[in-house]
Amino acid sequence: MTTIAPEQVNRIIWNQHHDPFEILGSHLIDQNGTNVWAVRAYLPNASAVWVVLPEERKEIEMESVHDPHFFECRIEAKELNNYQLRIKEGEHERVTYDPYAFRSPRLTEFDLHIFSEGNHHRIYEKLGAHFISVDGVTGVYFAVWAPNARNVSVLGDFNSWDGRKHQMRRGATGVWELFIPELEVGTHYKYEIKNNDGHIYEKSDPYGFQQEPRPKTASIVTDLNSYQWQDEDWMEKRRHAEPLNQPISVYELHLGSWMHGASANIPKNPDGTNAPVVPVSELNPGARFLTYRELAERLIPYVKELGYTHIEMLPIAEHPFDGSWGYQVTGYYAPTSRYGTPEDFMYFIDQCHKNEIGVIVDWVPGHFPKDGHGLAFFDGTHLYEHADPRKGEHKEWGTLVFNYSRNEVRNFLVANALFWFDKYHIDGIRVDAVASMLYLDYCRKEGEWVTNQYGGRENIEAADFLRQVNHLLFSYFPGVLSIAEESTSWPMVSWPTYVGGLGFNLKWNMGWMHDMLDYFSMDPWFRQFHQNNITFSIWYNHSENFMLALSHDEVVHGKSNIIGKMPGDRWQKFANVRCLFSYMFAHPGKKTMFMSMEFGQWSEWNVWGDLEWGLLQHEPHHLLKLFFQDLNHLYRSEPALYSQDFAQEGFEWIDCSDNRHSVAAFIRRDKDTNDFIVVVCNFTPQPHSHYRIGVPEPGFYTELFNSDARKYGGSNMGNLGGKWTDNWSMHNREFSLDLCLPPLGVLLLKLDKNRTAAVMNQEL
Repeated sequence: MTTIAPEQVNRIIWNQHHDPFEILGSHLIDQNGTNVWAVRAYLPNASAVWVVLPEERKEIEMESVHDPHFFECRIEAKELNNYQLRIKEGEHERVTYDPYAFRSPRLTEFDLHIFSEGNHHRIYEKLGAHFISVDGVTGVYFAVWAPNARNVSVLGDFNSWDGRKHQMRRGATGVWELFIPELEVGTHYKYEIKNNDGHIYEKSDPYGFQQEPRPKTASIVTDLNSYQWQDEDWMEKRRHAEPLNQPISVYELHLGSWMHGASANIPKNPDGTNAPVVPVSELNPGARFLTYRELAERLIPYVKELGYTHIEMLPIAEHPFDGSWGYQVTGYYAPTSRYGTPEDFMYFIDQCHKNEIGVIVDWVPGHFPKDGHGLAFFDGTHLYEHADPRKGEHKEWGTLVFNYSRNEVRNFLVANALFWFDKYHIDGIRVDAVASMLYLDYCRKEGEWVTNQYGGRENIEAADFLRQVNHLLFSYFPGVLSIAEESTSWPMVSWPTYVGGLGFNLKWNMGWMHDMLDYFSMDPWFRQFHQNNITFSIWYNHSENFMLALSHDEVVHGKSNIIGKMPGDRWQKFANVRCLFSYMFAHPGKKTMFMSMEFGQWSEWNVWGDLEWGLLQHEPHHLLKLFFQDLNHLYRSEPALYSQDFAQEGFEWIDCSDNRHSVAAFIRRDKDTNDFIVVVCNFTPQPHSHYRIGVPEPGFYTELFNSDARKYGGSNMGNLGGKWTDNWSMHNREFSLDLCLPPLGVLLLKLDKNRTAAVMNQEL
């Protein structure tokens, strides 16, 4: 019956064949006159098998050859396409298409070539699991890169998680592939990977679009093209925007601890079925995570009311441990299933755009965890990470470092950044821990790291990778944000790649953050000796495009929340918070602040619990929220506060040297309208009457904003709505204002050109 050798059969039976298509499926064995085909199948649980030819309405029984579960038959036919197998397994029978009848690879040589170069920008459309149709038969095409594996199989409920049943074929570049007919969207699967020693690793799909809720780890077949987006106007407007000239006020949050729902209250899907309920943890019994759709209903109106321009989410890529806050990613292409499906996440972003709110996602290309189902030791070798622990491990974090010198690894990450913009319409990424990527000796002791080829500590491959990401990002998606959390003096982080920069368009100003928190945490009497904390940031402000950030890192690990850092009695603590944030919003640079700061939460952020929403019942906290609402709306309405954040013409000191009173005064200017705003800050609880500052032009200066206003819980000291200038020279200016400076207060004043002109005309 057969010419196949027993050892070839055994390689299939023992799952040791790199290309099962050489043995299984249909093979033309004789072309003399009528074509003769040999059809072979290995079905470990089958007792009998027939080949079904639907068009001929004929069945051919297959015989066992060399093994009770290895079957073969011969068929005379001109062509043999889309045949089926009727399989008897115990008392049950089923009819299915043979996956090994679909012989043509779906990845082209060009796909494989540019992937091996590291330049396949949409490799996520090729690798992973994709619901497609082949020769009129629907199913799922699987492809995974595992160049050092001896064998790879697809596992799932559909084959009882038996790696013998769906063995994959290895391509020339180490990509394994297989089309399995009749599988559907929603199928759970993993890859079984064997190394050359026969050790087995069960891995989630690195390019999987969805994973099971933790603690389960299987990937889920998902169609990302089914959602109907409604944000065309937003996307077109963004494409023509220059974000650095726009107001950017970011509300940073962790979706899983902003607010929870009750486990007893099960939300509904759009089709009326119950949404999956994912409990938080044993530390918060009875609580569950809100879904993406519930967050759209509750979070978006809240952020819109407060006036923020963007929401920034701590990493939402799939991660196994809640306590990592999302920074130890195992599913780089899968939004976490804690809060729902990929389509639910798309809906959330769509609703943000509908409400004129941009979405920024924290992205973690610097390291990944050692979890067995993830990227670590993926194909039985150090594939995604360095083999040398001096380069490949962050011992302090217990994580592994990507090998940026390997083209396919770099391609995985570059395409991942583009993926979130392409498939999920996000508006920006904030790249986590950039410094850990740029320096080979980051958090490593002497002798625990190796130099680059020039003997230095700079990670040249990582820098080149970041340049590649940012260059492509702005090429494909103009108008978006790429923000670096970079804490060192690495030069030109936010400069374009064509002049040698890393290509980000914003960098967190970590120096400003440390200076501010040090300054505001000290007793106001001592601030006179530390005026440099307030003024120093301006001297280097134009070296980068800075974002001022008071983030989640500043309200954890015993650091206290922002209001808890402030000195003085309760009134002074709230006044200090208003003073700090008023100065922050008047200072050049875009803004980011973490959830709970807007209403003065006392306790540190707890990833296992809710924010302390009950505080809003108390007047000081409610008024602080109102303060932030007004501050954001003022910031967005005055181009002088944002349009020239990164131009020297946008900022001018009036007086930065009055350390005796701890007062600083400066001007912010708008280029297009010639409007300017005068900012005067009193950083002590001592009010100052008849405090004179020089101003550029004569006239009436309206008091636009007073952080000490009664409606914010302040003492309501101020200037009765504004002041006229005096012909009194001050600060090298011909005109000046005689002001009342409130305690721990910030004033923003603007020349009322219409009122000034009207009075001057009357005088004439």
